[in-house]
Parts: sequence; structure tokens; C-alpha cells
Amino acid sequence: MRKKSVDRAPGLSVRLKLTLSYAGFLMLAGAVMLAAVWVFLLRYLPAGLTIDFTSRWFSPNRSDPLHGFAVAAAVVLAFLLVFGLLGGWILAGRMLAPLARITDATRMAATGSLSHRIRLPGRRDEFRELADAFDTMLARLEAHIAEQQRFAANASHELRTPLATTKMLLDVARNYLNSDNGALVDRLHTVNTRAIDLTEALLLLSRANQRSFTRGDVDLSLIAEEATETLLPLAEEHSVTIETSGDMTPTIGSHALLLQLTTNLVHNAIVHNLPEQGIVWVTTSVHPKNVVLSVENTGEKLTPELVSTLVEPFLRGTERIRTHHAGVGLGLAIVESITQAHDGTLTLTPRAAGGLCVTVQLPAAAPHAGR
Repeated sequence: MRKKSVDRAPGLSVRLKLTLSYAGFLMLAGAVMLAAVWVFLLRYLPAGLTIDFTSRWFSPNRSDPLHGFAVAAAVVLAFLLVFGLLGGWILAGRMLAPLARITDATRMAATGSLSHRIRLPGRRDEFRELADAFDTMLARLEAHIAEQQRFAANASHELRTPLATTKMLLDVARNYLNSDNGALVDRLHTVNTRAIDLTEALLLLSRANQRSFTRGDVDLSLIAEEATETLLPLAEEHSVTIETSGDMTPTIGSHALLLQLTTNLVHNAIVHNLPEQGIVWVTTSVHPKNVVLSVENTGEKLTPELVSTLVEPFLRGTERIRTHHAGVGLGLAIVESITQAHDGTLTLTPRAAGGLCVTVQLPAAAPHAGR
């Protein structure tokens, strides 16, 4: 439900407040100056001299200088008030002109127009820093919304395929109720399993993007061992050898998500490998500020252009070896989301001899006191 805007009582504009502030300060400065002149006249002028401020000449009488000085002071203060209001209004308008552009851009963004940019010219100051930060926010928001729309369209397309297949198979089964439907049931089971896997992958991806998970102390080296042990039967099925090495790599994060990240990487390295005698290298290393998980595999030669598309949801590399274990097209997209949710970086590099090297860098855990 959309939140209602806060009702506020009407008040003075910032420009008017600044104008009154400028005029008030100018009036105060004028009053202090006139008071100083008055003190000077009373204390330091000769006893037989007084000043008639209503004329251009001095009159030699010190008995009543108040009237002439008060008239002159009133004229000066009135002039300062008019000058302060007019000048303050002009100066406030010039100072607040960038804020008006930022406000207009904000209103346009509120209506859904995210392509507009402020692009405030001039040297850097507080307003220009605010405008640049707002432009950066709009650019990221526009890219995020476009990505979400593209993702929703791709997800709808991917989910529609197994659902349409299931409907077709059920229609066939209904038309041939008396026949042997064993093969049909097996096909339905396969399609349903794919739909479930896709749904679980979407939920996992959404969970990683929202960063809705509990963080704790984890060791990437132990997670790598757990993932490789789980996938050993798949590696044997594909005639792939897995080699693991590395040091203890303590970090802070979700054990379940980081295990899913490592499992996805090792799974991809196995199924997208050479037909025979393939190798997967899983290594971990620790550095002063980060820990690194690297999964490298043999395979077909990949171009940098192809590698740059592998993290896109539902975009599978067409040049890579395709098998029935190819998944739902979200493996590396989930890896990237989990990495970003843990404030890490993901790097994909094609190997010169063929295959792919995937590197995940995560912040290292701070050493505990007493170690």
C-alpha cells in the first residue's frame, strides 16, 4: 500500500527566510554601527560642539544632539532595510537556483521518469555534490529497474515453458486414459522437477539480492571441501578430476549461501568441461584484507565476449558443452548476487588453454582477540 504524503502546515519559503535573514543581519550591523557612532559623539566630541544631522553644517551646541542623530539613524536603517530585503531576495534566488533544478528532477523521478539528469554545471560545491549524487542514484536506479524488468520477463518465459509442457502432457493423458502412461508420468516428473528447481533458484536469487540472511564466521576452505565432496559422483559421471588446495580462509557471511555459491561454481566447472579427462581446480587463499576462492576448469576455448554474458540470468553460453545437467540458467547469476550480498567481487577469466577461471574475493574476517 502506498504511503500517504505527510500533511504539513504552509510556511515561509527558504528564499524568503534567507532574505529576511540577510536583511535582519544587515539591520543589526547598521544598528551596531550607529550605536558606536553615538557613543563616539557623546564621549569624544568637544563640549561646545554638536552635530545637526539634518543639515550639512555643525552647530556649536552639545545640549541636545539626540533629535538630529535619531532622524539620520532612522533614515539609514530604513535604507538598510530596503536594501537588505531587495539584495537578499536577489542573492537568495541566485544561491537557491541549483536547488530548484534538483527539486524539478526529483519531481520527475517521482513520476517515473528516471532518464532525466540534473547535470549541474560549475565548480564543485555542496549543491553540485548533491546534484551529482542524485544523478548517480538515478542512473543506478534506472539500471536496476531495467534489470528487474528484464529478469521478470525472462523468468516468466522460463516458467511458462515447463507449465505449458505439463498442460500438454496432462491433456494427452486425459485423452488416453486406458493406455500405459508410464513414459508420460516420467516426462511429467522431469518437467515438474525442472519447474521446482527454477522456482527455488528464483527464490534463492531474491534472497541474496535482498540480503535477508544471518551472518556468521565461516571458512571458505571447509565450504569448498563440502561442495566438492557432494559433487564427486557427478564428477565421476563426467570423467572429471577435482583437485582442491588452499589455506584456511575465514570470512563473515551465510554458510548456506556461500555453500550454494561454491556448489554452483564447481557444478558449472564439471558439466562445462572436456568430454573426457577433464580437470577442476578448487583453491582458497587468504590475504591481509580479503579471502579468495578460485574455481578453474579445463574445457573449450571461450571468447571474452562470451564470458562477459555468462552471469546474465537465463543466458547460457551457446559455445559451451550442453548436457542434461546444464541447469536453469541461473547458476552464475546466483553466484554474482551472493558475492555482491557479501560485499565481494566476482571475476570471470577465460583460460588460454580452454575453460574458465572464476575468482570470488570476499572481505577477510577480523582476527578475534586473544588469537
